[in-house]
Amino acid sequence: MSEREPSQSSSLRIFLGAFGQPGHAFPMLALGQRLVQRGHVVTYETWERWRAHVVAAGMEFVPAPEYPVFPTRQQPLKPYEAVVRATSPTREAISAREPDVVVHDILTLAPAMAAELEGIPTATVVPHLFPVTAPGFAPYSIGARLPHTRAGSMFWGMFGRPLEKGLRQGREELNETRRRLGLAPLDRLHGGLSADLCLVATFPQLEYPRQWPSGVHVVGPMLWEPPAPGVSPPPGGDPLVVVAPSTSHDPDQRLIRASLEGMRGLRVRVLASLDRRPAVIPIRAGPRARLVNWMSYRDPMEGAALVICHAGHGTVARALERGVPVLAVPHSGDMAENAARLDWAGLGVRLPWRFVSPATMRLAVERALARREPMTARARHLAAWAAANDGPTRAAELIERLAASGGQRA
Repeated sequence: MSEREPSQSSSLRIFLGAFGQPGHAFPMLALGQRLVQRGHVVTYETWERWRAHVVAAGMEFVPAPEYPVFPTRQQPLKPYEAVVRATSPTREAISAREPDVVVHDILTLAPAMAAELEGIPTATVVPHLFPVTAPGFAPYSIGARLPHTRAGSMFWGMFGRPLEKGLRQGREELNETRRRLGLAPLDRLHGGLSADLCLVATFPQLEYPRQWPSGVHVVGPMLWEPPAPGVSPPPGGDPLVVVAPSTSHDPDQRLIRASLEGMRGLRVRVLASLDRRPAVIPIRAGPRARLVNWMSYRDPMEGAALVICHAGHGTVARALERGVPVLAVPHSGDMAENAARLDWAGLGVRLPWRFVSPATMRLAVERALARREPMTARARHLAAWAAANDGPTRAAELIERLAASGGQRA
C-alpha cells in the first residue's frame, strides 16, 4: 500500500492487536475503550473469548489467529513461525480498514509486521515493566534488585556480553521472519518494539532510574477487568487481606491453600478468589475467611490492608492503584521482576515460590502487616499519582500525536 495521510477529521481509524491471556488483552481493552470515548473508530483483533467485551466497549471485533504465545508439546509452533502464519490474515484485516495507526501488544508481532507492509505508523504497548535493561541493571525477570554499589553494578555488567548474544540471536530470528514476509532486516536489537512510540503501561515509581530511549513513554497502568459479581468481605474490624491468584498459573491452587491455612488463627479477615477455577481438592476457608468463585478486585482492594498474589503485573498494578501494599509470591515469567520492584520501592514484601507453605505464608503476612504503615503510605502515593495520571488517556494522546506527525517519533 502506498503512503497515506492521516484522517483529516479529528476522528482517527485505529487498529489494535493483542493476542493472548488477560495480562495482554486487558490493557489493550482499556486503551481501546478510552480511544472510543475520545471519538475514534477502533478495531480490535484479539482472541474470540474477548469478543463480547470488545463489542461492549464500542469497538469492532476481529478474530485473531489463535496459537500459543510460547510453544507447547501439543503445539510445538515456534513463536516467529506463528508470526508468519498470523501476518497474512491480519494484513487483510488492516488493509480493509485503512487505519491511521496500528497499536500492537509487545508479544503480538503480526499486526506490527502487517502495518509495516501496509506503510502504516505503529506503536507498541508494553503491558508491564519495560523489559530492556540499562547498564548496571540485573538481567530482567530473574528477581534481583537494582544494585546499591558500584561493585554490584560491575558484577551485573559481566552478564552484558552473554545477554547481548541472546539478543543478537533473537534479532536473527526476527530478521528471518521479516525476510519471509518481504521486509528489510533491522540492525537494532529489540526489533519487536516500535522505534516511533512505545507505551509502557506501568507506574514510573516501579521503574529504576535510567536514561529513557527516545520514543519510550511510561504512561501508567492501563487497567480493565470484566464485569464481576459484587462480594462482601467477612464482617469485623480486623485487617482485611485479599488473596488474588494469577489468571494463568498455579492450577493446583497452592497459593490459596497455603494462604488460608497459614492465616488461620491470625487476627485478620481474608477474602480469596478461585478465579472461576473449580477447587481441585475441597478448600476450607476458616471462620474469618470467605472464598468466592470470582470477584472484581477493584472494590475489595479499596479497604484492604494487604493483597497476596503471584505478582502478575495487572494484579500488582490494581493493588497499588487502590493504595494497598502487596505480598508477592512470584510464580514464573516476569513475576519475579515485579516482586523485586515492589521490594525495591518499599511497596511490598516477597516470598519465593519454592518456599510456599502455610508456615511461611503466615510469617510473610505477619512481616507485611508489621511494616504496613510505611508501605501503605507509599502505596497511597501511587494511588494519588494514578488518580491524576490516567494511563489510557496519556497513551491515547501519544497515539493521536503519532498519527498527526505521520509516523514520526512521538
